[in-house]
Amino acid sequence: MKILFFSLVVFSLSVLSAHFLRSGNDVGVAISIAPIALLFVRSPWAARVVQLVLVLGAIEWMRTLYGLVQFRLAQGEPVTRLAIILGAIVVVTAVSAALFETQSIKRIYKLR
Repeated sequence: MKILFFSLVVFSLSVLSAHFLRSGNDVGVAISIAPIALLFVRSPWAARVVQLVLVLGAIEWMRTLYGLVQFRLAQGEPVTRLAIILGAIVVVTAVSAALFETQSIKRIYKLR
């Protein structure tokens, strides 16, 4: 269970970092990669920082999804596949953030 949790969080942060890298946003890359190191810090503040970055990442993915769908619709291009893929990324990122609320993860990071 813990391996799946950490793998999902690292995957979500890595994909978010790649998103920022593609657009040339070095600050976004740093902000989305740095929390991976915080996973090794077993304290409540570290867990909440990682969780916050994941929530903000899910919001960024929703913003990107909306913008790309609007662009493709304006161009008369299909949007179904784009919406499914980015929608799945939104869900995976949001689930990664929500996993910090499970009992086993709360025990690891001493969260209340």
